[in-house]
Amino acid sequence: MKYPIVGRRRDDLNGEMVSKSELTSNWLPRYTGMPLDKFGDYILLTNFSDYVTTFVQRFDCKIYGEGRPMQAATNKDGITIINFGIGSANAATIMDLLSAIMPKAVLFLGKCGGLKTSTEIGNFILPIAAIRGEGTSDDYLHPKVPALPSFKLHKFVSDKVAERGLEYRTGVIYTSNRRVWEHDKVFHQKLHDMTCIGIDMETATLFIVGHANQIARGALLLVSDVPITPDGVKMEDADRKTTNKWSPIHLDLGLEAMTDIGSKGEQIRHFRY
Repeated sequence: MKYPIVGRRRDDLNGEMVSKSELTSNWLPRYTGMPLDKFGDYILLTNFSDYVTTFVQRFDCKIYGEGRPMQAATNKDGITIINFGIGSANAATIMDLLSAIMPKAVLFLGKCGGLKTSTEIGNFILPIAAIRGEGTSDDYLHPKVPALPSFKLHKFVSDKVAERGLEYRTGVIYTSNRRVWEHDKVFHQKLHDMTCIGIDMETATLFIVGHANQIARGALLLVSDVPITPDGVKMEDADRKTTNKWSPIHLDLGLEAMTDIGSKGEQIRHFRY
């Protein structure tokens, strides 16, 4: 299989195609409803609308994109939050679209299922890597390229977690396209054999597409269920309790980390290959 070079233009039988930059510059506002000049340099990504609602209420800022696929808002400090939806395809789309503005850093505030018996709901995970089980990222870089975050961004996040006296765990996340798997014993064994700490549907894709687009990226994941035990599978009531208790702290940590990076003028460099 031949892997494309991200951003390269190609010719077809009818002449030159539109460039990637032209597409993303048009489609980022199209998907979010937010003009390009309203985006900040530091981006928080989420796939839950309540994070955006809390952000807007806290900073008294305008929400864009209601009625569109994605919603976004920017505060006075230049931090933008985007609800991009669920799944690896949406994760790839938003990281491609963000290449229109080339943000200085992107942090994903996601939820994951814990895969260790010692994991508890409400734990935070800073992934050191992610396994590319989703397939989407194969369209960007060779399957043997590891899905990694930008270390310097994770350093800022870990400092903020520690300052609050909270614990976090590190480990490898398995990213899957499959949402309904909790009943499948064979899949459970597969996850056990790979020694992953958690499972989600976006992290590996965000890391790889961020890498391909030369965007600094990271993830702070909130354990919202522990689906390796019968009573640990996420149901609506339990998920609501987890969201009410831990999501505000989750958002605070992301905001504090990105604001700190911006105020200190830190640069997170991406090597070009």
